[in-house]
Parts: sequence; C-alpha cells; structure tokens
Amino acid sequence: MRNLILSGLLALGIADAASAQQTDPQSIQDPTARDATVSFGGPDPVRLVTANGDEFEIMAEIAETPAQKQRGLMWREAVEPGTGMLFRYEPAEPASMWMRNTLIDLDLIYIDATGVVVKVIAFAQAESLRSLSSDASVAGVLELGSGQAIEMGLRPGDTVYHRFFVTETIEEASVDDAAAAEEVPADAQ
Repeated sequence: MRNLILSGLLALGIADAASAQQTDPQSIQDPTARDATVSFGGPDPVRLVTANGDEFEIMAEIAETPAQKQRGLMWREAVEPGTGMLFRYEPAEPASMWMRNTLIDLDLIYIDATGVVVKVIAFAQAESLRSLSSDASVAGVLELGSGQAIEMGLRPGDTVYHRFFVTETIEEASVDDAAAAEEVPADAQ
C-alpha cells in the first residue's frame, strides 16, 4: 500500500512538472519567433564619453537572460536615436552577434569589463547571417540604430558608464570623494 501511495505521489509530481513546463511560455516558446513575447530590463541610462570629451546618453533596454540575448532587437522596425539595447556578458567572454530576423541595420559597440570600447561595427546589415565577432572578451555589447556610433564619433578606447562596468563603480567613488571633500567639519566653522 505504501509503495502504491508513493508511486501515485511521484506520478502526480511528474504530471505537475510537465504541466508547469507547458504553461510557462518562456520554457516552450522560441524567443526568436516573430510572435514570441520577451520582456527586457530597463531602460537604463548608458553614458558614452569619447576620447575628445564629448558625452552622450543612451536609454538602453537590458538583455541579460539567454532568451533576452537570443531575441535582442529582432523584428523591430526602428531604433529611435538616443535609444538602444545593452547585452550583458557575466563573466566577460568573446561575443559574436548576427542579424538574423533583424529588420534594420544596427551599430554594434563591444565593451570590455572596465567600460572601454574595444570594437565598433557600424551599419551591420539587416538579416545578415554573418558572425560579427568582438575579437576580445567583452562584458557588454551596445546596439544602436545604424549611423549613431559614427554621429557620436565612437571609437575603440572610448569609455562607457553603466552598472555593468567597472567605470560606474569608479565614477561613484569619485563623486563620493568629491562630496566628502566639500563637507566642512562642524568644529571648523
């Protein structure tokens, strides 16, 4: 009798697990399918600073999960100026992107863990299956509408500020240090 009860409970557990898999859209749905629903993080501000001191802010959707990274900007008909998508690689690793199911040309900015731009690919061709490699370990890839990287003058060596990169931690510490230096002790007044 005890074995029968255990077998019944085990069968129910397996049936419940199978049922949960079927009802979880992320577990059964291909994130690259046109009708797939994939939610992204953000938008987060991403600050870009060129070697000559020009600064730009992009509001970027965030792609961190495997499904988000697979989907990316597929099926989008436009990327508005000043917007984009930031892909996170934790830990940093060599990355390759392609443009399958991507309806628009994009600019790809590969960023290392310290927030330094290591490679820029402008005007990546829509629908191309060509692998566009970072040629280095990266902690992030920022995708922008085509031509934006050139308009901003982005080049390898420029700096990107976001919580994914060491630069954000360094900048926060610098701001805190500057604020502390400005404070006047009560006994010095």
